[in-house]
This record gives sequence, structure tokens and C-alpha cells, in this order.
Amino acid sequence: MDIAGLSVVMAQSEVRANAGVALMDKVMNMADQQGSQLANMLGESTESASHPTLGKTIDIHI
Repeated sequence: MDIAGLSVVMAQSEVRANAGVALMDKVMNMADQQGSQLANMLGESTESASHPTLGKTIDIHI
């Protein structure tokens, strides 16, 4: 393989690696945001319960 071909292959490999890292960074940021939103939703749901025993039991008939 000549030097020009090797250079092209190395550049493509670097671009793929950079794209993978950028994608992983976006995925991690999104997961962090979703986790904090979920924590906020769970905190709000327990604070605003209108009836203290509502949702505590389930009636099941088989």
C-alpha cells in the first residue's frame, strides 16, 4: 500500500472514531437529562397526592 492510500485509510478511521465519540457523548447527555426529568417527575408525583391511600392497593379477581 502506498503512502497516499495509507493516509486516506488512517483519515477515514479517525473520522469514524470521532463520530463514534460524538454520538456517545450525545447519548450520555440525553440519558442524563432523561434521568433528571424522571427524578423530578417522581418527586412531583409523591408531593401532590390528593388522597393518601389512593393507589396503595390493587383489587384482583381471578
